[in-house]
Amino acid sequence: MKSTLVVATAALASLTQAHPAKRATKVQYAGVNIAGFDFGCATDGTCSLSGNSKPYDIVSGANALGQMNHFVKDDSLNAFRLPVGWQFLTNGQLGGQLNSNNAGQYDRLVQGCLNSGASLCILDIHNYARWNGKIVGQGGPTNAQLADIWKQLATKYGKNSKIAFGVMNEPHDIPDIKTWAATVQEVVTAIRNAGATTNIILLPGNNWTSAETYVSSGSAEALAAVKNPDGTTSNLIMDVHKYLDSDNSGTHTDCVKNNIDNAFKPLAEWLRTNGRKAMLTESGGGNTASCQQYMCQQIQYLNQNADVYLGYTGWAAGGFAPSYELNEVPTQNGNSWTDTSLVKSCIVGAWKNA
Repeated sequence: MKSTLVVATAALASLTQAHPAKRATKVQYAGVNIAGFDFGCATDGTCSLSGNSKPYDIVSGANALGQMNHFVKDDSLNAFRLPVGWQFLTNGQLGGQLNSNNAGQYDRLVQGCLNSGASLCILDIHNYARWNGKIVGQGGPTNAQLADIWKQLATKYGKNSKIAFGVMNEPHDIPDIKTWAATVQEVVTAIRNAGATTNIILLPGNNWTSAETYVSSGSAEALAAVKNPDGTTSNLIMDVHKYLDSDNSGTHTDCVKNNIDNAFKPLAEWLRTNGRKAMLTESGGGNTASCQQYMCQQIQYLNQNADVYLGYTGWAAGGFAPSYELNEVPTQNGNSWTDTSLVKSCIVGAWKNA
């Protein structure tokens, strides 16, 4: 005769199998990038601080705070990624301190994000794993120099749980992914030791941190070894990007794929198997019918797999002109705002309707 404990355990197991735990019905975070302080940064990690391509003060010049307030209050979005050039933060001094004027301008954007009612404000160093053409930890700046700028930012912002740290925008052509993972590890350790003990940290992979190649490039395996100082992986989130145009460049106004079978489904399987999560921090397309079709399908898939996908931020609002191919800047008319068609139908629509 079975004991009461055995019977109860068997009954619980049977009930669990018959009624498995439901997945979340949509991702936790949805929003847009607020670009401008990254203007002037090229894919080789050079960032102009003067001339026509210098960083754009989108708080003063593009009403970035008004944009964020609109996205939160009118659209119910709750996350913003805030790109900034490494050189801008230190006024071109590698290994230097946060420049009071430049970092002060950026701080106005960060505080605007926090005050908008958003749940997540992602600080993003937009340098492609480089400084003036040379790769961090692999012939360029030392790991310690990248870790130090993040230590400064974590000291300044890490007490606020709404702040997330995007270690680096779109590393690419990295010779050794395990060496890059060691760089990321040093940054994570510096952020945590600066007092930001529970904030989300986004871990970027090689090949433009592409969701499609995150596993096949070895990025997933290498970055899975990155740990918090206590040995856990809590709030260490895989950072992925994916565009929907023909060459994944995000430079065309037409879209040709929803990225489900080629990218997000295989990645979801890896994340689920390994007990990890990812966030799509860049994705976008033109304000066209094809992009509305495929972007909405892509976001719907993320919502359906919210157990492994934390959220998404579209590219991009902020300081872009209406002629920009991937424009997500809302148009202001008095006290009212009008979203672009892609934002309205997918970035917001797929979020509200999930």
